[in-house]
Amino acid sequence: MHCTNCGSYVAPGTKFCAGCGQPAIDPEITRIAGVRSGALDRDSSTGGLEQIIFKARPTLMFVKVGYVIAAICALLFVALLAYLGLPWFIALPMGLALLLIPAYYHLRRNTISYTLTDSKIEIDQGLMARTTRNIPLRNIQDVTVRASISQRILGYGDVIVDNASDLGGTTVLQNIRDPRGHADLLLKELRRWH
Repeated sequence: MHCTNCGSYVAPGTKFCAGCGQPAIDPEITRIAGVRSGALDRDSSTGGLEQIIFKARPTLMFVKVGYVIAAICALLFVALLAYLGLPWFIALPMGLALLLIPAYYHLRRNTISYTLTDSKIEIDQGLMARTTRNIPLRNIQDVTVRASISQRILGYGDVIVDNASDLGGTTVLQNIRDPRGHADLLLKELRRWH
């Protein structure tokens, strides 16, 4: 970096220019900070500022429906086992075991997060071991919204992102609320890049 006053070289992390004593200001950071405002996130890899456009997770609605169905089935199962003469202290844990199925999907849903910033899409997956996939906006070629009839009725759907990275391929943001709105926000950011 060079001093904006006298043009002397200023080492990174130095607060004042050794040549003229003026405060060292990185013109790139000043330009970015002046253009962007709002909720900012520090990107440690580039040292720049990123604005978070949205954060989304797959819908919780299907997990809630799963809990309700599992609870009803558990009650019926316990009643059936009690009718057959099995003691309640054996029948009850067997019925409650049915709740493990929606609990698994609930845990799986909480391990996925989609974040759009002004420069990339970030997909976080995992509970103990975490995987983060970054798709730069400059690599995105197409954005498609897909929703089945039931998803459209409930206001959910998938956003399909085709990218031109070295690996290529398609990334699907699954079962997010208002997929059209999220796709529009993504396309708006893409227009800024092109």
